[in-house]
Amino acid sequence: MIRIGAVSYLNTKPLIHSLQSRLGSRGELTLALPSVLADDLHCGRLDVALIPSVEYFRGSDYRVVSDAAIACRGPVWSVRLLSRVPVPTIRRLALDEGSRTSAAMVGILLREMYGLSPETVPLAMDQSPEAVDADAILMIGDRAMHPARGVYREIWDLGDRWCRWTELPFVFAMWVARTNGSSAESRIPSQELDELAVILEASRDDGLANLEWIAQNESATHGLTKEDVHRYFAENLHFRLGPGELLGLEAFRSKALALGLIPEHAPSIV
Repeated sequence: MIRIGAVSYLNTKPLIHSLQSRLGSRGELTLALPSVLADDLHCGRLDVALIPSVEYFRGSDYRVVSDAAIACRGPVWSVRLLSRVPVPTIRRLALDEGSRTSAAMVGILLREMYGLSPETVPLAMDQSPEAVDADAILMIGDRAMHPARGVYREIWDLGDRWCRWTELPFVFAMWVARTNGSSAESRIPSQELDELAVILEASRDDGLANLEWIAQNESATHGLTKEDVHRYFAENLHFRLGPGELLGLEAFRSKALALGLIPEHAPSIV
């Protein structure tokens, strides 16, 4: 049985809409934070996971499994920088503990746009953003989608900032397999991965065909309206690794490499 992990946030629902039923007895699906999924895949507790894109570049034995992904081509809504001071004066930045790709993304933007390398501190999932001692806060996922409490001088939608700055899409997460781990059970034959890719893409397509139903089903749980959730899926997110997304990933790799956020041997995506 293939051990598969997916992100527990709202943005993943269209990708996993029919995944467990399509997998049947071939695989088991678990949900967790992006950072937890990355660690579990690296350690061999998962065979395939929807991991933060930066973690793909930090691995040496990974393979992108399918063209199903979580990306944006403009404002993303669920990844925000909330700053209590003018952004060019940020000295201390709190990072959502679930974030890795977004943490690298905001680090790149602050460095390239303003020459900043702020001190970073963690923002725990159960910690109130208002209580953290920092000039600015990076929030991701479901809690970033609600109106900010507190007084902030600037609020950035990081998807929008990235796409405007680079003129390229941004890819937050993609399905990745651990193909050459230290234990035999972490290796999946290429044929099985190819078959899994078909399942992952079919589940994504099922989800896109049922966005209204998913929005209706998820809205109350996340404290949002059905219309808000549907708009988030249909307008803020993009679920396919196309040519533009691949170029965006390569730009992210290059910029992260220049700042030492990923190792020098980081694999290219194109």
